[in-house]
Amino acid sequence: MPLWLDLLCTPMAAPETPELRRMRFTWQALCVTCALVVGLFSSLRHAVGRAAPIGAALILLATAAYTCLYLFRKQRADRAFLDDLGGVE
Repeated sequence: MPLWLDLLCTPMAAPETPELRRMRFTWQALCVTCALVVGLFSSLRHAVGRAAPIGAALILLATAAYTCLYLFRKQRADRAFLDDLGGVE
């Protein structure tokens, strides 16, 4: 069997639990919000004033922190799943 076909048949990640799905949707929403805040920053600054940079910084920090949390939990779930299959030492 060719390597690419063998890899295609091998599970690469754990099935997504409801908690991980919720976390993924939250992470995606934070990423979209972050992109909107950065893209519309001048309009936001005109509307909100001096609080705009603080709000933008909070969104950026929240996105970065939640990204770390999500990736940590996703990797842990994948590792546990593959350990149960006997695929990872």
